[in-house]
Amino acid sequence: MKRMPGTGATRVAIAAVVVLATTAMASGPTSAAPTNPQWLAECGSCHVPYPPRMLPANSWRAIMDRLDSHFGTDASIDAATRASIGTFLAAHAASDGGASPSSPVLRITETARFIRKHHRISATTWRSDKVGNPANCDACHGGADRGSFSDHDVRIPR
Repeated sequence: MKRMPGTGATRVAIAAVVVLATTAMASGPTSAAPTNPQWLAECGSCHVPYPPRMLPANSWRAIMDRLDSHFGTDASIDAATRASIGTFLAAHAASDGGASPSSPVLRITETARFIRKHHRISATTWRSDKVGNPANCDACHGGADRGSFSDHDVRIPR
C-alpha cells in the first residue's frame, strides 16, 4: 500500500478540504430545505412547502406581497407571520441570477432551471390524473416534502 505524501497535519488538512467540498456539493439543489415552523404550517397546509432556494428573494417578496391573490386563492396571513416567513424565504433564497427586480419570476415552473430539468416531460404526463400540473412536485419527486429533488429519486407516474 502506498503512503500518502506529506505530514500528518497535511493529510488532515487535505481530508478536511475533501469533507468541506463534499458538504458544499451536497448543499446544492438536491439537499434538504432549511426549515421554519411558520413556513411549514402556512405554506405546507396547501401545497409542498417549496424550498426557498427555488426562487430569488425578489420573487419571494412579490409572492408574499400578493397572498390575497395567491395563484387564484386568498392565502392571506397576519402581518407578523407574513414578515417572518418573508424573512426566512429571503434569507435562504436563490441568487438572483440576473433576474429583473421589476418583473420577478412568480412561478418555480417558469424558472430556467425548472424548464431545463423538465423539458422532456410530455404535456400528457403533466395533465395526467397522477400528476395534474407541473407545480405538483411530489407526484414525481418522493422527497419534495423534505426539499429533496434528487434526479435519482424521480419516479414519473405512468
